[in-house]
Amino acid sequence: MRKICISVGVLLILLRAGYGQSVTQPAYESRKLKVEEINLISSYYQQDGNNSAVTGGIGSEHLTDFAQSIDLVLKATDRRNREHTLAFDLNIDHYTSASSDQIDPLTVSSASRSDTHIYPSVAWSVHNTDRHTTKGIALSYSTEYDYKSYGLNLNFAKASADNNREISLKAGAFFDTWKVILPAELRPEGYGSGAHGDRDPVDYKPRNSYNVGLSISQVINKRLQAFLTIEPAFQQGLLSTPFHRMYFQDGAETVERLPGSRLKLPIGFRLHYFMGDRVIVRTFYRYYLDDWGMQAHTANLETPIKLTSFVSVSPFYRFSHQTAVRYFAAYGQHRSTDQYYTSDYDISGFSSQFIGTGLRLAPPGGLLGIGHWQSVELRYGHYIRSTGMVANSLTLLAKLK
Repeated sequence: MRKICISVGVLLILLRAGYGQSVTQPAYESRKLKVEEINLISSYYQQDGNNSAVTGGIGSEHLTDFAQSIDLVLKATDRRNREHTLAFDLNIDHYTSASSDQIDPLTVSSASRSDTHIYPSVAWSVHNTDRHTTKGIALSYSTEYDYKSYGLNLNFAKASADNNREISLKAGAFFDTWKVILPAELRPEGYGSGAHGDRDPVDYKPRNSYNVGLSISQVINKRLQAFLTIEPAFQQGLLSTPFHRMYFQDGAETVERLPGSRLKLPIGFRLHYFMGDRVIVRTFYRYYLDDWGMQAHTANLETPIKLTSFVSVSPFYRFSHQTAVRYFAAYGQHRSTDQYYTSDYDISGFSSQFIGTGLRLAPPGGLLGIGHWQSVELRYGHYIRSTGMVANSLTLLAKLK
């Protein structure tokens, strides 16, 4: 925790230093804030499986989610030739979940059978061309039926004089409050369901997350670019999900219990290779480990191919393998003497594959003759997990400039 606080403090000093530059720098003509681009995103996601954590690691994982997002980017230049970027992002998604409906199967409206998730954010950054630096801050908010979250992110980047190398630092913190929703049969007398309209009281618990990041990008030559990132993170508070049931070997039932802190360390490496004007090869590898005993490897390959001057396809493939946290066991396999226990297959050991493609149209004169409508992209992905879960996603992105 002390290291994270020190990193945040360093970033605050760097951000503050950006406003202490000498006023003797040459003045430029300022340009007013104007719309740089607008991104409209619609996506649909559907999954099925038979390892619901709500019912102890068995039962339907069927879920559908429909999401909408609008991203508005504004830019301006001040008299010291610094470029200011202001980005507003609003995301709204609505989901229905068969597994969450089993929190209270005796009612017609469980607390989380369906819900709408809203999460806006705003980000501001300043790019100094003369000093080759970028400083920024972002604020976010998120709300759902059982939690509220407030987020703060700071970032600083310094590029080399020729812009072939850049070092970036970032730090973030998220402060969440979770409603402690329990399965119907495990609620104390007088304890509420957490459903909308239920006036019986429920408990609220915090869950805070802190992360820092260091990344280095390097242009190796005109065809090859490399990127390395290290992003340690720390969580504390209620890290278990109270409506996840647990069944022991002796038949006893309780709710999931996990430690109150978790330290994570992901390390990623990316290579982009430009094979002429028509093909780009994008590769990414990520290694992850944490103090709960999980280790994971993820490899991703995407190859955008330009078919014509304004039509391109982007087939992609991702493979991931992870080990289980030390507190995981399948349905009915935990002992009642265990200190911590979960049957959530998201933190079990498994391998997964995600394969799909994207189709992008970007005619020079704009789509349908609309000059500001720069491009549209449709992406489809199919996900399979060695535990038997399958999922499909479809995303439509429209960019206006």
